[in-house]
Amino acid sequence: MTRRVYDNTRRAEQARLTRRRVLDAARDLLVERGPAAATMRDVAAHASVSVETVYKLFRTKAALIKDVYDVTLAGDDEPIPMIDRPEIQAVLAATGPRDKLARYAFAARLIGERVGPLLARLLAGARGGDPELSQFRETINQERMAGAGGVVRHLADTGGLRAGVDPGRATDIVWTLISPEVYELLVSDRGWSPDEYERWLAQALTDALAAS
Repeated sequence: MTRRVYDNTRRAEQARLTRRRVLDAARDLLVERGPAAATMRDVAAHASVSVETVYKLFRTKAALIKDVYDVTLAGDDEPIPMIDRPEIQAVLAATGPRDKLARYAFAARLIGERVGPLLARLLAGARGGDPELSQFRETINQERMAGAGGVVRHLADTGGLRAGVDPGRATDIVWTLISPEVYELLVSDRGWSPDEYERWLAQALTDALAAS
């Protein structure tokens, strides 16, 4: 490896580590204080970087919040689409509709565990009328709709969607059942364990969608 390539590689890795440190600091503050009270300057101080560095990396607070959410959702900062991650690949590889939906419920449980505390804070801000957080909520709702539509299409393509079930209505059902609000209501508010949530979700999805 030439010195120039080595230097470029090291700089790229340092930049990635700095970005991850800022994301971790922002997530901590968002959960602790809420989005309104977590300023870009506070994030910079918590991450031990300059506020200019935070703005250079993310440009706006709204962009920072979305990136924090995306990394928390995925569980890491690797540039791997959700469909290519092991938990979703397991859904695609499963042999029957019940098994596919059970694996999908497991994936939804993992996501709920990862994003629950963060998302509760962000959605509270959206309900408070913050326009940027309202847009964030709309964006993640659209992303969840795309994921729900994908699993419904996969069931239909593999013969696993119950006859007579409209794919559009099925997508709405999945979108609702896997919503973070449902996870928070059952696990955080009603005291269900994540295992109980996963079993309930798998059964609810199966009852609503699976071919016999």
